[in-house]
Amino acid sequence: MQTVTTIGLDIAKSVFQVHGVDAAGQVVIRRKLKRRYVLAFFQKLPLCLVGIEACASSHYWARELQPLGHTVRLMPPTTQERFPKQRRY
Repeated sequence: MQTVTTIGLDIAKSVFQVHGVDAAGQVVIRRKLKRRYVLAFFQKLPLCLVGIEACASSHYWARELQPLGHTVRLMPPTTQERFPKQRRY
């Protein structure tokens, strides 16, 4: 199995999306996690970089993941692409 080097964590109210890639950029993990399983999931992973969109609860999760040894980077929401609500032609 390939080693995960970078993880993107999409935070929601009760279900989180995890997307992990290796050093070559190949997808290794795509998973939905419930809130209660997030810390247990990250305890089992090797140390890696975790990217989270900055919001109120992302600071909490960053403080929870850093003691486990992961490097956490918060990204401002302006760098994220939004889902288009309607297509204009």
